[in-house]
Amino acid sequence: MLETKMEIQCNRLDKSFELYKEEFEKKALQVLESGWYILGKELESFEKEFSKYLGAGYCAGVASGLDALKIAVYLLGIGAGDEVIVQGNTYIATVMGITDNGAVPVFVEPDEYYNINVQKIEEKITEKTKAIMVVHLYGQAADIIEIIKLAEKYNLKVIEDCAQAHGAEYCGKKVGTFGDIGCFSFYPTKNLGAFGDGGALVTNCKNLYEKAKIYRNYGSDKKYYNQITGLNSRLDEIQAGLLRVKLGYLDKLNGERQQIAERYLTGIINKNILLPKEKTGCGHVWHQFVIRIKKRREFMEYLESRGIHSMVHYPIPPHLSEAYRYLNIKKGMLPVTESYSEEVLSLPIYNGMTLEEQNYVINTINHYLN
Repeated sequence: MLETKMEIQCNRLDKSFELYKEEFEKKALQVLESGWYILGKELESFEKEFSKYLGAGYCAGVASGLDALKIAVYLLGIGAGDEVIVQGNTYIATVMGITDNGAVPVFVEPDEYYNINVQKIEEKITEKTKAIMVVHLYGQAADIIEIIKLAEKYNLKVIEDCAQAHGAEYCGKKVGTFGDIGCFSFYPTKNLGAFGDGGALVTNCKNLYEKAKIYRNYGSDKKYYNQITGLNSRLDEIQAGLLRVKLGYLDKLNGERQQIAERYLTGIINKNILLPKEKTGCGHVWHQFVIRIKKRREFMEYLESRGIHSMVHYPIPPHLSEAYRYLNIKKGMLPVTESYSEEVLSLPIYNGMTLEEQNYVINTINHYLN
């Protein structure tokens, strides 16, 4: 017997705000009263605190996760005619970071954990390959050590897209610190989400860090003295300040998501549902809880009828998007990626989700008959 119908969103940003409302409001007012809103002490402090949290040498805050990716590719000298290996089942922003620099994405199929299939990378390496873009998708760390070994073998750069994996660890070391540059998004829905757009690059190379700071600020390290034609891409003081507040609770917030995921993994019992898997050593912070189901639309309609909202991340793989039609990658050329895009579904998971809400989702799914 199902419980009385509830309304459950796929995500609730207001819940995490309410958890630390007084601290957020105090910090926002403090920044507003300071009279300094761009490239100030809040950003400097956040950059130091975030790099320390990750175990990285340096951090440069920018305006978005996409800008972080674009700047990373540019700083590593990757441009027209160069190839960058990337998994097929990622958000299009990952690919845009490559193509906005004139480089060519070379897609590799994902593994059963939804990250890049390491066994399929080497066959895609050519004399034009300059880097591997590693995506820690849905919050689970990719098999980054094996990727680093391949990169060293072929003298390739490694860029980590950590937009969904703040605080995730591979064998005890946080993602974003393995490759040449780690890229983060602070879009509001992320585990470490701001209250608007924001992003950051992290690196252990001081030279790359200094260049990133110049590039994000119109190509200038001193006002009106431009060394290069850069971007206007700066993480503002209010967002940096609010991120400082949330960073102090990130491990706790991730722990809560891990508890919800564990309840789903043990509680959902339905032969129609393929639950996500965790790979040994590859930590998961559960930015999304992604299942697979064959008749997705019917299942989503069933959930909606019971008040449960779900989302598809992502229904159209980048190689099949209109934006990348020019790559001439036809349907059927990346069968695993395409199969996933037709079956994946993200269930509700957010900080502040009650046990009653979790139980309702579990029981509703367990009552579903195809």
